[in-house]
Amino acid sequence: MQIHAPAKLNLCLYLGATREDGLHELCSLFEPLALADRITLPTLTTPEGGQCRMRNEPEGDEVVCPGVEGENLAARALAVLRECGWAHPPLRIEIEKRIPVAAGLGGGSADAAAVLRLAAGEVADLEEIAAGLGADVPSQLTPAPALVRGAGEQVERLPEPAPHAVVLLPDGGGLSTAEVFAEADRLGLGRPAAELDELAGHLRAAAGAGASPLGYAELLVNDLEPAAISLRPRIGEALELLRGVGASKALLTGSGPTTFGLFANLAAAREAAQRLGRDDAIACEAGTAEVRR
Repeated sequence: MQIHAPAKLNLCLYLGATREDGLHELCSLFEPLALADRITLPTLTTPEGGQCRMRNEPEGDEVVCPGVEGENLAARALAVLRECGWAHPPLRIEIEKRIPVAAGLGGGSADAAAVLRLAAGEVADLEEIAAGLGADVPSQLTPAPALVRGAGEQVERLPEPAPHAVVLLPDGGGLSTAEVFAEADRLGLGRPAAELDELAGHLRAAAGAGASPLGYAELLVNDLEPAAISLRPRIGEALELLRGVGASKALLTGSGPTTFGLFANLAAAREAAQRLGRDDAIACEAGTAEVRR
């Protein structure tokens, strides 16, 4: 069995006030990318065509993810499922990372959500479990374009947009989300609740019609961008590079450090990525990721 865990792109991010729990109110548009981690559950079918069983089934669950140090969010998701009484036989889950680590593309959240999907229909309140694992996990339970509010727990699904593509510049990861939000607070960034509500209405109307984000580029703003650039000035340089190779819109995704440029199609994105001459540039389609079980 293989599952694709697609990367998540923040097409925009509007910052609101700090909540009592220390998190910020947000208004954002998410969309999945064709760029995805590959999660494999090795199986073996009996010669008689009966039920599948795990190959080399371990005594307990095991999550293997080369290149990721420390606790893996997918392993935590599996542990929480067990705490909730999920009785599936022990699993060995192998994760092939294709989404750059610590790049602000939701790779860890995507992996965790993919694990939670294994228990769909068997464990109640998966949305609540997802929210407990991280702000980006709920939106990844069903990878699809979404208008996201709150701190990420309020997810409103939207229709697939018209085809478009992106070029990603991951910039090596390692930019602390907490530090970016703290710098945004220091800079006095953020909008009142009424303005967030108004912007959500505009985004819902534009994206809800299934248009390409290129058709409402004026709504695509990331309020965290000045804070991220303050902490890592080369993010600003990456944005200029993307504009220089023809991106219709260039933005920071989430709290960074990845920047992205929007293009009309994959061919244009690939040509732009080649012109950049950077080994870390990734061209991929947007809004077209498949979830396989």
